[in-house]
Amino acid sequence: MIPKQYSEHAYNNKSDVLKVLANCALRIHDNTSISVKKVIKYVKQKKKKNQMERYSVLLISVLFFSFSLGTTSIDPGKFLQCLKLQSKTGFIPVYTPTSSRFSSIWQSTVHNIRFITSTTPKPEFIILPSNESHVQASVICSKQHGILMKIRSGGHDYQGLSSISDVPFLILDLSNLRSISVDAKTAWVQSGALLGELYYRIAEKSKTLAFPAGVCPTVGAGGSFSGGGYGTLLRKYGLAADNVIDAQIIDVNGRILDRESMGENLFWAIRGGAPGSFVVVLSWEIRLVDVPPTVTVFRIEKMLRDDPGFTSLVHRWQEVAHNLPQELLIRAAIALVGTEERRTIKASFISLFLGDSNKLLTVMKQGFPELGLESKDCTKMSWIRSVLWYAGMPDNGTLNDLLNRTQSKRFAKGKSDYVKTPIPVVALEGAWKLLMKEVRPVMTMHPFGGRMDEIAETEIPYPHRNGTLFQIQYLTIWTEQGSEESERHINWMRKYYEYMGTYVSKTPREAYIGYRDIDLGVSKNGTANSLQGSAWGSKYFKSNYKRLVQVKRKVDPENFFRNEQSIPSN
Repeated sequence: MIPKQYSEHAYNNKSDVLKVLANCALRIHDNTSISVKKVIKYVKQKKKKNQMERYSVLLISVLFFSFSLGTTSIDPGKFLQCLKLQSKTGFIPVYTPTSSRFSSIWQSTVHNIRFITSTTPKPEFIILPSNESHVQASVICSKQHGILMKIRSGGHDYQGLSSISDVPFLILDLSNLRSISVDAKTAWVQSGALLGELYYRIAEKSKTLAFPAGVCPTVGAGGSFSGGGYGTLLRKYGLAADNVIDAQIIDVNGRILDRESMGENLFWAIRGGAPGSFVVVLSWEIRLVDVPPTVTVFRIEKMLRDDPGFTSLVHRWQEVAHNLPQELLIRAAIALVGTEERRTIKASFISLFLGDSNKLLTVMKQGFPELGLESKDCTKMSWIRSVLWYAGMPDNGTLNDLLNRTQSKRFAKGKSDYVKTPIPVVALEGAWKLLMKEVRPVMTMHPFGGRMDEIAETEIPYPHRNGTLFQIQYLTIWTEQGSEESERHINWMRKYYEYMGTYVSKTPREAYIGYRDIDLGVSKNGTANSLQGSAWGSKYFKSNYKRLVQVKRKVDPENFFRNEQSIPSN
């Protein structure tokens, strides 16, 4: 649309037209999209027809010159030829909007279907590399031709930033790079592998080894490790990124580097720093962790309408969950359930204990007797079976279910918070009332403490450590299509988030980069400076943000690797 500051003036001569076009050119160069037809129509409204005709050629010429400043004119033939020349192994799978498989590939790993509508801007190319040479060629040619590269592994990005853009772009889809090699106590995992695949391959080798990553099997290793990655083993072993010991990357110059050759500053940044900001990570070497042959799980559910002590129990969970032994994790998931006439709030206390049920019962009797855990509530199983159980898979499911790469699709909006002091009972009661106004809201509270208290905030970019009682994931899900429906649910989420602001971390109000939220701030085409980027960077990374900017300036000074919430280079 025409910038507002240019809409209040009449253009009386050639000089006036030049001025507004120059201003428009600057706006386009700053990545604000302006339609040529709209500009022509607008000037027509301001000038008589004969005067417009005198300036029409000038108008169009200047505007097209402006577009050449703001967005690179992409020659598909030259770009594809570049890929062919740069690849050391010949053919690179590349799909354009005219390819028969383009739409299915573009949509295949987009979890949030808000971002795959018919009007969503689509990439110029989708590249599906099958080896490191393909990735090298993609980086080199994208840089040479000035096309924005979005890097995608699992596609669970809450804001779809790995799959969409409002300027010409391509997707480097790493889903074919998913090999996993498990050794005695370590493994190499390519970024396109899904967490379910990783857990399956570990279980093939050992019944007493595991890895502390996320709960959802279809999350990509690349995105998870790049953002931190947390799950049921967090209180015992920390984050996925805490257990990365090496990596193989491709930098902005197309070089393949490992931990030694990239240097410790860059290695620090890629473990929990902003995904897609520094390099393409091909693969990760991870440290596997020990688990007992038998673990114990339980799920206890309480209903607000049936239990007068419901809110007090949730409040008590806040006080004790982070102080329980490291081997025990109890999540509290709050959701709205029931029919419209019988709606109520349900709290699900979902646990994994690295030990047998007898010991668990003793621990719970001492640390959280209010929950009323009994032996009949406990189920013993192997750690790998607990992965299936915690992911909500059927009881009769097999380990092969972890290899299923098919993702569920949904409309959703998510946010996150970190809590330093227990939320008061009266505040929780207010939260329940707000939840009752939405259709399918979920608030999942994940306890910290344990190992998370022992790791310094500066060890890796992820800073939410000692003093954090628990992390909250807010999510609202809907099925209705249309922008009005989406806006309605998003507005509800924003109001709920505003309400919770009084009771969570402050200065800054912290957030998890793994649940990216553009409400915190957004950079048009990734061009924000470090001051502008601190709007979201300080929330995701606290004081570590400044070091991330320093690393970015050194390894990618021209800001090639970027997205709407990437780390700035200036």
